[in-house]
Amino acid sequence: QVQLVESGGGLVQTGGSLRLSCAASGLTFSVYLMGWFRQAPGKEREFVAAVTWSGISTRSANSVKGRFTISRDNAKNTVYLQMNSLKPEDTAVYYCAARYSGQRIATMRDRAGEYEYWGQGTQVTVSS
Repeated sequence: QVQLVESGGGLVQTGGSLRLSCAASGLTFSVYLMGWFRQAPGKEREFVAAVTWSGISTRSANSVKGRFTISRDNAKNTVYLQMNSLKPEDTAVYYCAARYSGQRIATMRDRAGEYEYWGQGTQVTVSS
């Protein structure tokens, strides 16, 4: 049974930082493209960032470029999202997601429907 478990969310002031983690089990982590998405109340789930199986290539949404960094540790079956310079508009539930890619050059995916497995999410609230 595949499980993705997010942690690290919380309440932070504008300009602060948080580091989200997503621990994966039940799958061969090193052959999956991993992504982070977020969903604010009343809004659709939106892409935040993704990282290929090797960790070499990443993509981030324009809204978080220069502030958020995605990374992974295949030895720990964990993907991270370092979030700096947080803004109130970053407030949302953050989800990690996995898509099988194999160990080959992977096409980045930024649509929620393209991912196979999802975590339950972790709340991030940024106060002004």
